[in-house]
Amino acid sequence: MATDLLTLPPDMEINRAAAILLDKGYSGAPVVDAAQRLVGVLSKKDCLRAALNTSYYQEWGSPVAAYMSTSVVTLDADLGLVQAVEQFLKSNYRRFPVTRQGRLVGQISRADLLRAMAEQWQADRPA
Repeated sequence: MATDLLTLPPDMEINRAAAILLDKGYSGAPVVDAAQRLVGVLSKKDCLRAALNTSYYQEWGSPVAAYMSTSVVTLDADLGLVQAVEQFLKSNYRRFPVTRQGRLVGQISRADLLRAMAEQWQADRPA
């Protein structure tokens, strides 16, 4: 699980957030409030929607909160390895935000889980 994440505040200007995602080469980032509670996720697709709206309506400076996805599926930090794998198999998501009591603590990817499963297989194999 990655714990050193780029996060965005909901009041950041969308154009600035899009530039950060492009500069870092990220497909999206969690949006957290001042208390580190996950309030949404901003994707490049959300930024593209904002760019189109900005071009069409000539409205500049909208906040991230106006474009972020707010119905975010998360995994609980205390979820077991098998249960986490099952959640990935039920969805098309490549990564999930990980929360503990509503606060963002990290992000887990398919690769993270596959790596953990492989380590478990190695540990369980007879020498």
